[in-house]
Amino acid sequence: MDKRKEANLRVKKSITQTLLHLLGNKSISEISVSEIIREAGVARASFYRNYATKESVITTLIADVLESYRENIKSEGDDFYTYENVHLTFAYFAQYKNQFVDLHRFGYGSTILEMLNQFHAEVAGTMSNKSIERYKLYIYMGALYNTALVWLQNGQKESVDEITDIFYKTCVPHAKRATTDSD
Repeated sequence: MDKRKEANLRVKKSITQTLLHLLGNKSISEISVSEIIREAGVARASFYRNYATKESVITTLIADVLESYRENIKSEGDDFYTYENVHLTFAYFAQYKNQFVDLHRFGYGSTILEMLNQFHAEVAGTMSNKSIERYKLYIYMGALYNTALVWLQNGQKESVDEITDIFYKTCVPHAKRATTDSD
């Protein structure tokens, strides 16, 4: 990677970390761009070269994580609901635990879920707004979001493999439910 891109990534990371830190004490409306750039140690031009608004720092963070995820999924469309993709999803939630939990705590849970829904609709392909498949998408994403959130907030007592097994067997329509002696 060239030095300018590396420097710009450091600037974006500094701005994002600073905003998340400030959100721990104030609402976004109480935070100024001047405060962000001062605490991040970057120039105003650097902020506006990367972001249009304070809110776009948050949406860019989410979009960047989703784009990284997209580059790593095994398949799209009908084959999206594979065990491997569910596992990868929980691995990403674990990797970005602090940002995810913080954004939810700061009131951006609906933004995360909306962007997850939009991302999933794009990956799943085109479907009619009246399609029953769209409801399946929202059910799946809502269950995934809530499961990941509770899992992370409770300290990830289950491993990524264990939470994937639980979710996959419970929430993926075509998955075979494991049978036990108590079933």
